[in-house]
Amino acid sequence: MKIRAGFRPRLQVPVSLGDRSYDIIIQEDLLQEAGSCLQQAGLSGRVGVVTNPQIGKLYGRQLSQSLKKAGFPSTVIVIPEGEQAKTLKWASKILDELVTGRFERNDLLLALGGGVIGDITGFAASIYLRGMPFVQMATTLIAQVDSSVGGKTGVNHPLGKNLIGSFYQPRLVLMDTATLRTLPKREWIAGLAEVIKYGMIADRSFFEYLERHMDAILRMETEPIQFLIKRCCEIKASVVGSDERESGLRRILNYGHTIGHALESLGKYKKLIHGEAVGIGMVHEAALSYNLEYCSEEVVHRQRALVRRAGLPDQLPSLKISDLWGAMQHDKKVVKGQVYCVFPKDIGQVAVLPLARTSVTAWYRSSKRGKGNAPPGRGLHESS
Repeated sequence: MKIRAGFRPRLQVPVSLGDRSYDIIIQEDLLQEAGSCLQQAGLSGRVGVVTNPQIGKLYGRQLSQSLKKAGFPSTVIVIPEGEQAKTLKWASKILDELVTGRFERNDLLLALGGGVIGDITGFAASIYLRGMPFVQMATTLIAQVDSSVGGKTGVNHPLGKNLIGSFYQPRLVLMDTATLRTLPKREWIAGLAEVIKYGMIADRSFFEYLERHMDAILRMETEPIQFLIKRCCEIKASVVGSDERESGLRRILNYGHTIGHALESLGKYKKLIHGEAVGIGMVHEAALSYNLEYCSEEVVHRQRALVRRAGLPDQLPSLKISDLWGAMQHDKKVVKGQVYCVFPKDIGQVAVLPLARTSVTAWYRSSKRGKGNAPPGRGLHESS
């Protein structure tokens, strides 16, 4: 897409939640307009900018200048980079800064970074003075297409991911697509797992769009990147608007995460980054679905082909089935001791169903025999 100099198209997606509604704004070079966006959203007061050293170095000064220009005094709160910082210890660090800085209930926190920064910032905002406003300024693909939208906030526990948290909606979500160009290649590719997820769970035509345009997406061409971010946000906004607190429909957003979160936990959040774990999780949850006769072989192969084209890993790491099942049982989606999983029935259609250990064991043994390169054979499924 050719864009004339000085022109930056702005895309906007509403998240409709009554008095907690807010807008998602998507635009190239939006960082320099962040202050005015906060003004237009009716926000005021001091801004605590939560970020990590790398993101702060790249964008902190530009954001501070934009906030200052719009009349927002700001303080930067730095936590370490990566999933290891998503803990109660570092949430407490943010709270300490707010207390010593005498932040008030009408001041606000701004999360400048990816999913980890957004999750922990939102969690701190939800519990400081029983709730203060917060804004997401998402700088990674995975945050822009998924984690910054929907109000899920929280931190990890050593036994499982996101076990401590709250539902707390941001006042505004800002996405500067220019920040994606500074992402390490590994993080950029990892974000594509969540993009593929949206096609699988809700929109066959979007999945087919990704099949046709993956090469252009990998080249980071402007038009397909802005389209895919907007489409993912539209799907998530629709789902969240129907089921804010994950009592029903919203659970489909966890596709790939039952196995994915287990892999992250087993690796101590050091071996796989989130999108990589979700990519592997989707591949093998689809294989499980085929094994249980919920979907066709075509669904498994097309999804796996797209995951591989995106450059995502698709092989399970070496592990014991007992360890995998144990990690699944610490997942936040467990209900009355029953593990639930999102199973594709077709491209664009999924179902949330209970999962038995016998089924997982049968799939795992079949997968190991095939070295993970083909769907497991029929006849191994068992009733959940």
